[in-house]
Amino acid sequence: MSLVRILVDGYSLLHHWPELARGRARHSAAAREELIRILVQYQDATGTPVTVFFDGSGRNRNNPGPDTTASIEVLFSGAGQTADQLIERAAHRFSAYGHVLAVTNDAAERDTVIAMGGMACSCDQFIRMIRATLEEQQEDIKSHNRRERTRFARPREGNA
Repeated sequence: MSLVRILVDGYSLLHHWPELARGRARHSAAAREELIRILVQYQDATGTPVTVFFDGSGRNRNNPGPDTTASIEVLFSGAGQTADQLIERAAHRFSAYGHVLAVTNDAAERDTVIAMGGMACSCDQFIRMIRATLEEQQEDIKSHNRRERTRFARPREGNA
């Protein structure tokens, strides 16, 4: 089965990515928006749908924060729920369609998702995956741009 969705524990990832949104509180809307911006870039590069879960307790009800975009689904847990519970439910529901990848530093949560037939990785592993993918994408763009500049710089036959 193929990877059908990446399930991200948003606050776990934010707490383990200190250079993301420097100077911002880890539970701030600005930090969440920066994380979502990076996840959108990653999703664009890989094509794998991403759902990021945040514990609802950090959400300001007057300013609900980032909405779900076309490429990233953003969910906040409700009263009496945790992001971990939502991740488990999503992993169970998606298991019929293929593998999910859960991203969290909660070892028990990773074990639970693996027991359901999914895959899991730590936040540090996922950060490395994101960086490598985005660096590769930048190199591909540079290479494409060089080819295009060369292609348009050549004189056409019959015009020389």
